Amino acid sequence: MAALRRLSLSSIPPLRRIVSRSFSSASNDDQTLLTIETSVPFTGHNIDPPSRSVETTPKELLTFFHDMSLMRRMEIAADSLYKAKLIRGFCHLYDGQEAVSIGMEAAITKRDAIITAYRDHCIFLGRGGTLLEAFAELMGRRAGCSKGKGGSMHFYRKETNFYGGHGIVGAQVPLGCGIAFGQKYCKDETVTFTMYGDGAANQGQLFEALNMSALWDLPVILVCENNHYGMGTAEWRAAKSPAYYKRGDYVPGLKVDGMDVLAVKQACKFAKEHVLKNGPMILEMDTYRYHGHSMSDPGSTYRTRDEISGVRQERDPIERVRKLILSHELSTASELKDIEKEVRKEVDDAIAQAKETPMPDPSELFTNVYVKGLGVEAFGADRKELKSVLP
Repeated sequence: MAALRRLSLSSIPPLRRIVSRSFSSASNDDQTLLTIETSVPFTGHNIDPPSRSVETTPKELLTFFHDMSLMRRMEIAADSLYKAKLIRGFCHLYDGQEAVSIGMEAAITKRDAIITAYRDHCIFLGRGGTLLEAFAELMGRRAGCSKGKGGSMHFYRKETNFYGGHGIVGAQVPLGCGIAFGQKYCKDETVTFTMYGDGAANQGQLFEALNMSALWDLPVILVCENNHYGMGTAEWRAAKSPAYYKRGDYVPGLKVDGMDVLAVKQACKFAKEHVLKNGPMILEMDTYRYHGHSMSDPGSTYRTRDEISGVRQERDPIERVRKLILSHELSTASELKDIEKEVRKEVDDAIAQAKETPMPDPSELFTNVYVKGLGVEAFGADRKELKSVLP
């Protein structure tokens, strides 16, 4: 008989709240069935919300801890690489929001599609991308996921249906709805998660695309990652109604604690089942970014340091999973520290390898842009040095 244990994330650490422990297999403890209550209830709009009780296993929780720690370390390393001028251009970091990517991936398959904005490094990693591909792309190297030509804002992984980061605010939303149109047309029984931030939530193209999706009952889930600041502007200054899950009006919505990986998993599973039968839905992920909007934004001029540290102490998604693991005695604090050390080494090794990979050939500047045979010439910045001539 499957084991059941309950724990509310809102009252961590609660070792005394463990109800029972039994195993479906005496030799397979990592498949113990755990039932855990989400930190806060889901809030629904034109729909009955899912249950707060989420099923998981020790293996899944430990995987969550490893994967979110890896994402966190990658973004912290990207911060250092940017400051060392090894990453150029724009760079938008995801640390603090890891539970959205990890929880979403736990509820879907790689046949389902994801498209997002420019805060995309961790979404790419969640879709099966490698650290080498990520760091090489950030540093403009040939081994990058977009061959070093996209940079931070344009990660992409076709083989697992990740249709990229997009630099134009809100532009990915109609594209995501178009992907969902293709899924319905081909009867794939798959869905598209179209992600955007609270800063993009007032874009007209979002409402136009949602209207068409609702008319055609497309299997698309609009995911608003509400980290409460569009660039340096607080949500209440930009939106008359910051209840983004209600913005669809005629489309059902659900507000989710985006700092609770199990709540995200439950919501995304629920949403996928719903949209395959009924058409589009909005998920508002209540999350938070620890860095500024981009690396050019210190992130502390429009919010207080106390606010940031308060979220870290009370809602950090990695610490929540750490406390769950420890309170259920699935691992020791020392073992979790060892995982974090391994993660740091993984990231350091990937950076070292990325630094050794070559830059793209200058001729790659025009690949997939101009038709071959037009004799396009590429010059240096001063137009004195001819770099290459396309065949």
